[in-house]
This record gives sequence, structure tokens and C-alpha cells, in this order.
Amino acid sequence: MATKRDLIAAELRRQISTGELARGARVPQSQLASKFSTSITPVREALGLLEAEGVLVAEPHHGVRVATANLAQVKTVYLMRQLAEPYAMQRAVWNMSRRDLQEATELFEDMEQSENAGDKPAFNEANRKFHFAFYDRCGDDGLRTEIAMLWQRYPWDLLQVIEHRAPDSHEEHRRILDAARAGNLQLVAGATRDHLKHGYLALAARLSDEPQLDPFPVNDD
Repeated sequence: MATKRDLIAAELRRQISTGELARGARVPQSQLASKFSTSITPVREALGLLEAEGVLVAEPHHGVRVATANLAQVKTVYLMRQLAEPYAMQRAVWNMSRRDLQEATELFEDMEQSENAGDKPAFNEANRKFHFAFYDRCGDDGLRTEIAMLWQRYPWDLLQVIEHRAPDSHEEHRRILDAARAGNLQLVAGATRDHLKHGYLALAARLSDEPQLDPFPVNDD
């Protein structure tokens, strides 16, 4: 059963990923305690957890704030995601049943509907569920947990406001799903790598005035 600390941490992650709590914004500790009908202690425990993850930063005399997105940190998370997620996708596809693939298809359709409706929070949730429909079935709980932690550190709030990413992201998700349906492990890994790469490059362009290259080149020879 989730503790108050875990529930508060999950709520903060949600608010940050959707942009409800903006980068640099102060975290309203008393409001969180009131919302969850608890003392300030579980709130501070949740803040400590997110500080350790790099999502929040504590500033002397200024309380706790949402961490700003740093290109170097984003690059590190991206590199770790490139190492973990394509492999997890291959393991998942090997394990998935037709019913599992149908669930992934329905989640892809949910993403499409929420995108067409302009409902970014719903799209973010469907996007996460789509990817973790695979990662949850990778056959290794530790690997799945590590990927979830990397996702928590990624600045989804910034990625969702890059308008030109939407159609490209949609097509990338489609390629991942098509490769999974075909049971082609090489293609699903490649499609996942491409999806991660294009998302990172879009973020890097937003966070830097200088042109950025993919720091995770893959030699297909």
C-alpha cells in the first residue's frame, strides 16, 4: 500500500510533468499537507525523495523549488534511456501475447484521440501507459524500475510544448507498434532508439542556442 510520502511524491511528479508546477516554481508544502490531510512530515519526506532524484532543489531561505532543466543532465538521462529502453522493448516483445499487443494498440489509439482533442495531460498519461505496456512485460522488475526512474527525471513538461514534435512523435509510436506486432526485435529496438533520439534533439534545441548532435551514435554496419 502506498504511503502518504509516495502519494505526495507521485502528485508532485504529475504536476511537474504536465507543467502545472513550472520550472523554478516554489513547492507549496502547506497546501500539499492540507490536500493529503497529513502533517508536514510526509510532505518533507516526499520532497527529499524528489530532491534525490534531481527533480527538486532546496535553496537556503527560499524553500524547495522545481529544478530547472539542464542540458547536460538531460543528455545524461537520454544516454541512459538509450542503453535501457531499446533492450527492454526487445525483451517485452519476446514475452507479449496477442492480448498484450491489443492493449498497446488501444493505448496508441488513446494517444491519437487525446492529441486530436488537444488534451495534453491525457496525452501524457496515454503516452506513459503505452511505453510501460511494454516495459512492464520486459521480464525484469529491476530494469523496469530503472526505466521508471529515468522517466521521472526527464523534462516532459518542456517536450510537450514543442508543437512540431506531435506529428513526428505520432509516427514514431506507430513504427514502434508495427514492429512489435510483427515480432521484429531488431526493428522495435531501432524504432525505439529513433523515437528517443528525436525527442532528445527537440529538447536540446529548446535548451541550447547551439546546434546539437545525437550523443548516442549507432553504427549499423
